[in-house]
Amino acid sequence: MQSQLPLYPPEASNFAPHVDSLMVFITTISFLFASAITVAIVYFFFKFHRQQPNAVGVPIYGDMRLEYAWIIVPLILALGMFSWGAVVYVDYRHNPPDTLDIYLIGKQWMWKVQQPNGLKEINELHVPVGRNVRLTLASEDVIHDFFVPAFRVKMDVVPGHYNTMWFRPTKPGRYHFFCSQYCGTNHAIMGGWVTVMEPTDYAAWLSGSSGAEANPVAAGEKLFVERACVTCHVANGTGRAPSLNGVYGAQVLLADGTTVAADDAYIRESILEPNAKIVAGYQPLMPTFQGQLTEEQILALIAYIRSLESQPVPEKGAGIAPSARK
Repeated sequence: MQSQLPLYPPEASNFAPHVDSLMVFITTISFLFASAITVAIVYFFFKFHRQQPNAVGVPIYGDMRLEYAWIIVPLILALGMFSWGAVVYVDYRHNPPDTLDIYLIGKQWMWKVQQPNGLKEINELHVPVGRNVRLTLASEDVIHDFFVPAFRVKMDVVPGHYNTMWFRPTKPGRYHFFCSQYCGTNHAIMGGWVTVMEPTDYAAWLSGSSGAEANPVAAGEKLFVERACVTCHVANGTGRAPSLNGVYGAQVLLADGTTVAADDAYIRESILEPNAKIVAGYQPLMPTFQGQLTEEQILALIAYIRSLESQPVPEKGAGIAPSARK
């Protein structure tokens, strides 16, 4: 294990070369302008300083060509920097469809990771090289920030809200990650390591773990029954609440006539604040589970509901926008 962070971390993800190139460009332009301005100031200081105590300066008249130059040239450079940065940012915020989905929860003062098969890690994250990885981030207490310098990616981890980030590791190795948002007295020790493995090694590591015993879909199904959700969300759509078969990823029709995408954030909100968005055709009968479920349990319920997306929507179909019915 490395004893300290390197001055300049390696480029170990698909974003790293683009971020570094942009940073080099901005730094170079800034250095050239700073150098030119400094040299001009020093030159003019010695050339035009007052020779006699009562000397009066010669009147100077402006040159419009100079005015145009120092407006247009910086404007072009600034727009170029903005456009380059916008391209990198849009790519970073646009999750590709073929991702390996991993959940990560920040908590004072540790990072809890859950692999697709349910394997849990503490301050460790194993991923395969060359594979698009999407992290769904949540916090159990305060605002954190997940930052991997070698990948040049970071994202706020906000309580009561899901954020996502993605990257594609390009080099096998072990890379430091930490919280870059001050989150309390032990903020400095809230870090860990990303281990990037060859795909075959990652598959062997994942299959050789005991994660299958904690499969999130199975855990979510168990919670679904234990919390009596199954008594209202009847699979055939005849219950007091809408069926959840096929709802994940669909457009849900609400009582006010609007629609909303049934993604992770919507399902989480429906569990904790069921009256925030009432599904069309149903009464606001569902109790809140605020304070009764941990983030990990909520993620397990989401995983279970997602597993139902391939199942057909019942004939009743209330709550599903007509264009989204299967």
